[in-house]
Amino acid sequence: MTRTVLESATKTVIIGFDEPFCVIGERINPTGRKKLAAELEMDNFSTVELDALEQVLCGATVLDVNSGAVFTNRMAADPRYADNNFVEPPLMKSLIECVQAITDVPLCIDSSVPGALEAGLKAANGRPLLNSVTGEEERLELVLPLVKKYNVPVVAISNDDTGISEDPDVRFAVAKKIVERAADFGIPAHDIVVDPLVMPIGAMSTAGKQVFALVRRLRDELGVNTTCGASNISFGLPNRHGVNAAFLPMAIGAGMTSAIMNPIRAQEMEAIRAANMLMDHDANGGEWIRLAKVLEAMKDGATFAEASKAASAAATGRRGGRRGRG
Repeated sequence: MTRTVLESATKTVIIGFDEPFCVIGERINPTGRKKLAAELEMDNFSTVELDALEQVLCGATVLDVNSGAVFTNRMAADPRYADNNFVEPPLMKSLIECVQAITDVPLCIDSSVPGALEAGLKAANGRPLLNSVTGEEERLELVLPLVKKYNVPVVAISNDDTGISEDPDVRFAVAKKIVERAADFGIPAHDIVVDPLVMPIGAMSTAGKQVFALVRRLRDELGVNTTCGASNISFGLPNRHGVNAAFLPMAIGAGMTSAIMNPIRAQEMEAIRAANMLMDHDANGGEWIRLAKVLEAMKDGATFAEASKAASAAATGRRGGRRGRG
């Protein structure tokens, strides 16, 4: 059975067909978040710290760390800041160090800049997930040597030099090519986590059916774990969380084993916890019962993050009390 092993200094997370669905928290990403990018430009990491802690409390077992910031003010004073190859490597190092100082979950190092990927790999404890390689020849030659050098798993995105195909057979062929090229570097298939690329259902009515079929093929024919940007499915639609919450259990049923997503949304996390229980990946329904208590607390007006924090503190207190009585 395929098992992709991620590690921090103290924790191990396994992505696998017989494991609970792996939630990779997406919020530490300045792309499209002007406030966060502005804070990072001022060396202010307070939002990063808050996002890291809240995501873990809400159920993320891995945190994605993306360094794709645009430093507008610095760029005006120094043209080097217009180049992501200059901006991202030191920023990635700082982000990794910040997150590791306050959480103990494994990390997903996320950048389109190879120098930032390696900076993250050097700073990260344990065995992080690298995000990402594509089927583009230049990207394969730059990223796969890093994967081999640091002995880490990698997200493989199913696009190549021709772009993103709407044909699922082409996307499967790209994924197969990446797995085969990785093997040439001595990288095993269990260290490849394929993103088959989820299309927006509002633009392509068959997007859901496509990805479910692709995930089954990737599991059955290539034996690889899979991931996706879960919210892509609902892009441009009203009530996006309802669509996401329907999509995720269906993807899990098809064999998807992880997703890069926002865990602070209770509706999506409720759907994942239910799917884990229905797939027999939640022993005695323990996680579902714990979530039910959080959802009950939300009826009094607490946010999902606040209720999750209170539940975590209460559980810690009970464990401490039992140890004290012993």
